[in-house]
Amino acid sequence: MNEAIEAHKSDFPIKGFHHVEFWVGNAYQAAHYFRAVHGYSIVGYRGPETGVGATASYALEQGGVRLVLTGAMHPDHPVSDHMRRHGPGVHDVAIEVPDAERGFELALVRGARPAGAPVVVEGERGKWKTAAIAAYGETIHSLVENPDAMWPPPDFRVRTDSIARPIGLSHIDHVVANVELGAMDQWVEFYERVFGFVLLRHFDDEAISTEYSALMSKVVWDGSGVIRLPINEPATGKRKSQIEEYLDFYHGAGVQHIAIATDDLVTTVAEARARGMGLMTVPDTYYDDVAQRVPDLDADLDTIKRLNILVDQDGGGHLLQIFTRMMQDRPTFFFEFIERRGALGFGEGNFKALFEAIERDQAERGNL
Repeated sequence: MNEAIEAHKSDFPIKGFHHVEFWVGNAYQAAHYFRAVHGYSIVGYRGPETGVGATASYALEQGGVRLVLTGAMHPDHPVSDHMRRHGPGVHDVAIEVPDAERGFELALVRGARPAGAPVVVEGERGKWKTAAIAAYGETIHSLVENPDAMWPPPDFRVRTDSIARPIGLSHIDHVVANVELGAMDQWVEFYERVFGFVLLRHFDDEAISTEYSALMSKVVWDGSGVIRLPINEPATGKRKSQIEEYLDFYHGAGVQHIAIATDDLVTTVAEARARGMGLMTVPDTYYDDVAQRVPDLDADLDTIKRLNILVDQDGGGHLLQIFTRMMQDRPTFFFEFIERRGALGFGEGNFKALFEAIERDQAERGNL
């Protein structure tokens, strides 16, 4: 087996996140929400009008961020089953590779479970090749071979969007998983073995804790930064942690949030707030020591405070971040918006403030 792995190693480099597909209850409404509030352009459609009778899908784009929103037409479809058990959420974190078929073969050699055999997806604009492997919970990773950088997918009907107004989103920075107690190390090992990723960070329950709850997290990455995958599991605390709440309502492991990069977080947040996007808040006291913690931050502190943006720094530089409220009725998935000014970390200095904010929302829901 080792010889087989070595023989295929050079054929499975990672090029980056390709797209993320959400399974939702109403793809039409979800697409229009993402356009109106998040600023995505609706650039493609696939459904009954294009010869696909079981689902309706919308392809969205902003900067280098690509999303697919898919809903089902009938109650016995897997998307409908996903909605019944999990609610709306991420089904596919797709990864771009130079050779989908050989990448799929290598993943199976390394112990991955197949989730979709290699297929060629064709349309009037061309074709790409894709395969898929299973990950935590019911999440999958499609392996997309897209040499012509085509978007939307070849089998989508292209749409021109003259209404969308972007909010400055650039690319996917990282994708965060929540897994069951005791499963974190298993999935870290999975990404190390299957993709050749390495451990970037490890946060124990002392680093990520409040008075009431805690969690543990490990971050794996491809070594270059194009793929970062934090993996969280709950830790013992006085009350229910945010990870436990997620697992209770999602009914299993899955994607907790996606961090999307922007080159100007102040502008992104100001525009998002103006459109009514729900964003987490922190007490004003959080900003009392920002000037001491981040002494050379090139930003107006009054504006940072007014917009409730979190700031941190590490050896590489500064980081600004903010988190949305839940994107659906269930307390499961949300987004992070992040601006990296050289920083390589994940806002460790903000963990306590962030998790206390999440706990305040949990308490309002009666789930703390």
